[in-house]
Amino acid sequence: MNGFDDSSGAPDARETHRTGVWFRNDLRVRDHAPLLEAARRGAVTCVVCLDPRDAEPTRERGLPRRGPWRSRFLLEALTDLRRSLRELGGELIVRRGRPETVLPELAREEEWTGLAYHELVGTEEREIEGAVRASLPASCRVRTIWDRTLVAPEDLPFPVESTPEVFTAFRKAAQADGRYEPPRERPERLEVVSKALEAGELPTAAELGCEGVVDDERAVLRFEGGERAGHERLEQYVWRDDLLRRYKETRNGMVGADYSSKLSPWLALGCLSPRQVQAEVERYEVERVRNDSTYWLTFELLWRDYFQLIAAKHGAALFRLDGLRGIPRPWEHDEAGFDAWCRGTTGIPMVDANMRELRLSGFVSNRGRQIVASFLTKNLGIDWRWGAEWFESQLVDHDVASNWGNWCYAAGVGNDARGFRYFDIATQAAKYDRRGRHARLWCPELEPLPDRHVHAPWSLRRKERDELGFALGRDWPEPLVDLDESVAENRRKWEAVR
Repeated sequence: MNGFDDSSGAPDARETHRTGVWFRNDLRVRDHAPLLEAARRGAVTCVVCLDPRDAEPTRERGLPRRGPWRSRFLLEALTDLRRSLRELGGELIVRRGRPETVLPELAREEEWTGLAYHELVGTEEREIEGAVRASLPASCRVRTIWDRTLVAPEDLPFPVESTPEVFTAFRKAAQADGRYEPPRERPERLEVVSKALEAGELPTAAELGCEGVVDDERAVLRFEGGERAGHERLEQYVWRDDLLRRYKETRNGMVGADYSSKLSPWLALGCLSPRQVQAEVERYEVERVRNDSTYWLTFELLWRDYFQLIAAKHGAALFRLDGLRGIPRPWEHDEAGFDAWCRGTTGIPMVDANMRELRLSGFVSNRGRQIVASFLTKNLGIDWRWGAEWFESQLVDHDVASNWGNWCYAAGVGNDARGFRYFDIATQAAKYDRRGRHARLWCPELEPLPDRHVHAPWSLRRKERDELGFALGRDWPEPLVDLDESVAENRRKWEAVR
């Protein structure tokens, strides 16, 4: 997947190299191979295309593909990238339009000898890459580099199309020698192809649909987009607050900034690379401590790798109703149930608190994501793709491979040997929110309930409800389903078709 593509014409070696660098989900200047190599070879034009297709609605539900939280994060990341490029003597050229139109026009205008960019794994992204390549002048050589994983595909003992269908097999192969590529430095200086080229205006908040976004004081973090903010969070989490040493013990938390690294938004948009995170883990292991927690952060980076490779292997199958395993189970298309799930009004506190947190902050814990996905697919039996699209629209850290791969997994139609994987809500509540701190934070209606009833308001006896002045259907919604009965019914449907 690396190396120059010789299908386009090859420029004369004596020519001055003029390379366009196409920025996409890699909004940084450090550890950016296309930018570094282009700068070493000659002059550079750094381009980002604001593709109108990004504003098109999702296929199944007609939702905004990129909601306000991720849009604001993107705007901040672009602002930071322009600043960084200018500090190096370069510029971020902003154009509105389809890349397959914009990039060839710039290539002809500036007589580029090359175009360099990082590959992406989504099917739509790959189609766009193909359209760009087909539209470039014959004299413009293409350089594509794989960047989405900690372990490069060429360092694995199998081709991408043979990626194991079970994570453990992949992890053992990926960790065989325990060595990972270090991050690259940023260019020392950039020479632009033409100083006369108009830079173009960055998008406005109104243009991206994030004007007037209000931060909720209950949110785990104010996620600020950009390379600087990403490195600041990495520095704070690993070094200043020394939180990496207990990551494994705290990573399933649900309240506060520091139960996990929270690096996923910067990884998703490429403000940080996985190599940069791993380099800090390895330095920490040398300078402070090496333990299960340091290993576990690498372990989570490899899970991220796995979903990237699975997406590259399976392509459009990742988005099929029957999933990667081709399981034709019947799914419900209950509009009212789905709407209650999205709004956090299902009557199940563990579900509703997490769904409200997602809608009001753009983020929810990994534990919360698994719980609400299990409830949608295993209790409500609703089409898992609806859930994936809602997450795509709402999450500040949405990544197509991680999101859709995890939803496929949660629905039992992806990479999971267990099949019908159900998260028992009562057990999860007792283990991860025993006193109802998270539930009460996002569902203040539950504040008067004693701890033993906060995750099951329906279990209050009539006398207790009267004493508290609390009524189901008035102060808290009646549960949409009986948890035990609904999961049993959906298990029967699964067993019938698996």
